Amino acid sequence: MARGRGKNEFGAEPPPGSGPVSRHADQAGLGAARHFGPIRGMPVWLKIITAIVAVALVGGLAFAGFWFIRLQNNISKAPLNAGGSGTEGPVNDATGRMQILILGSDTRDGKNSEYGSSDDSTGYGKSDVMMLMDISEDNKRVSVISFPRDLLVNIPACKDSKTGREYPARSGVMINEAMGEAGIGCAVDTVNKLTGLEVDHFMMADFNAVKELSNAVGGVDVCVSDAIYDPDSRLRLPAGTSAVQGEQALAFLRTRHAFADGGDLGRIQAQQGFLSSLTRKIKDEGTLSDPARMLKIADVVTQNLTVDEGLASVPTLLTIGNRLKDIDLGKVAFVSVPTTPAVSDPNRLEIAEPAGSQLFTALQKDVDLTDPTAPTTPSPTESPSPSATPTETEAPLPPYNKALQPVSVANGSGVPGRSQEIVQALVSGGFTQAAQFEAQAIAQSGVYYGANYADVAADVAALLGIPASQVIPAPGVSGVQVYLGSDFTSGATYGSGSGAALPDDIVNQTAGDARCQQANPELIVR
Repeated sequence: MARGRGKNEFGAEPPPGSGPVSRHADQAGLGAARHFGPIRGMPVWLKIITAIVAVALVGGLAFAGFWFIRLQNNISKAPLNAGGSGTEGPVNDATGRMQILILGSDTRDGKNSEYGSSDDSTGYGKSDVMMLMDISEDNKRVSVISFPRDLLVNIPACKDSKTGREYPARSGVMINEAMGEAGIGCAVDTVNKLTGLEVDHFMMADFNAVKELSNAVGGVDVCVSDAIYDPDSRLRLPAGTSAVQGEQALAFLRTRHAFADGGDLGRIQAQQGFLSSLTRKIKDEGTLSDPARMLKIADVVTQNLTVDEGLASVPTLLTIGNRLKDIDLGKVAFVSVPTTPAVSDPNRLEIAEPAGSQLFTALQKDVDLTDPTAPTTPSPTESPSPSATPTETEAPLPPYNKALQPVSVANGSGVPGRSQEIVQALVSGGFTQAAQFEAQAIAQSGVYYGANYADVAADVAALLGIPASQVIPAPGVSGVQVYLGSDFTSGATYGSGSGAALPDDIVNQTAGDARCQQANPELIVR
């Protein structure tokens, strides 16, 4: 028998007072239930605060978005290399040791046309300034290495990424010409070849960047020993300290005759003094922690900056800037590459040896240039590559007669006669056909070998204690060649000698030093 539905089932009316809705229904005077009655209006003061907060949030997001897009769109970029391939992976922008090549272009295009005709600068222009900034892995040291524009170097083969045109390698060419044909990447490849380092990024600015940046910070203090006037750059300064900005700041950095003996080295020291003063001002005035001032400077810099693709983002630039803000000014070292008048042209410069190779070796080993005796910054340990072992299908190499092997010793150590000691070690080890010759100075020693000489090269390297990682195939080498660098200047076993120390005066100044530039006597005015 089917069960009948009660009055409380499905849509039946509930009895009075049985549910929350009808809780006070039998008390007409009470009106609607207070828990579910009409919501009271929001107080006026709360409405105002809510509106203000909403507008502030929307405005803040819009402001941040505007500046991010503006700064990002300001940035111009170019390839990091022009044919040279790196062996290191991408650097960690926040924590890894980093080298940034800083270039000042002398191009007369656009806003720079007032400084000469377009004929003054062909192709991509020349590098009016070239500095390598090396940031230590622990963010406690910065070394800034200046390269004179008159320095004669070997420029490697480069390819223009825009046109696809290839340019052959050149020898004995001024370093400021490296980017003139194939672009900035060729300057990077040239510095890599010269120093034995691998540049991670580059930044290139033009004349206008100097003027606008100096204006943005309210001028930079510089000091000269005497009142000077240089008619070429139009630099005019009284004796003592002056604040320069705009055209005067540019003239101070560009002048080639106002300081020391009127040569490029005096110009470099003036540039380093300017950057030291700029660094002090930015840190002393708290610019790095002032968002408004930082935005103004960032806007100026990015409008006049060309960087590689790895740097072409606002977050990356901010990350690197954040690494620099807490570095002790006494650990920001400004250095000039050691040079001497070139043999081929006394009006040009070449690397002075062994000091040049000593500097490059110290940079490769991450030595603190302000205190070379300090422990070097530890770097992540690389896992050793497995030793090559013959497979079952490979036939063992036949034995060879050491006395018949062509082995040569190229002396690039910077120490005259150094190769003789190594030749004697090779002869004592059975390689009686060893020859020797003087060669261009390099920083790191290596053993190079031609086709079918891999086993001989391995034995030569083992005899001299040179690591297997520095045994390199070279199709152009006939037999085996031991190339001595500044890291192997004494002893018959690699790493056993004390090596050459850095020159005592390798550091020109630190960012904590305030120095006066010595005026060129020929340009002093009374």
